[in-house]
Amino acid sequence: MSSTVATGPDTTALFAAIDRKDTASFVAALTDDAVFRFGAAPPAEGREAIAAAVDGFFGTIAALSHVVHKTLWDSGTQVCEGEVTYERHDGSTVTLPFTDVFEYSGELIAHYKIYMDIGPLYAE
Repeated sequence: MSSTVATGPDTTALFAAIDRKDTASFVAALTDDAVFRFGAAPPAEGREAIAAAVDGFFGTIAALSHVVHKTLWDSGTQVCEGEVTYERHDGSTVTLPFTDVFEYSGELIAHYKIYMDIGPLYAE
């Protein structure tokens, strides 16, 4: 078993771009042929498809803010655990736990997987 340490690429700029709903900066952190999967949704492949999926999601919320509690790095894979607070268009908020897994190819993310139950965001 390999050891896991809390180092690796700094995800501060990535999460800041997401929290600004800045799709262009978000996809710039990905490889051209990246695969992005959010929860149980079908994966989006390639920057253009990922940008469309992310923009579609951003349109369903007024704002969002991430707090990363723990980051682990091992052999080109980074895991971030934290909470994200979503603001709905009606002004109400919901905070949900998430775990993101980033598989890197060089300096860019080739596979981006978000593990969370997004259902409470859309619950009435």
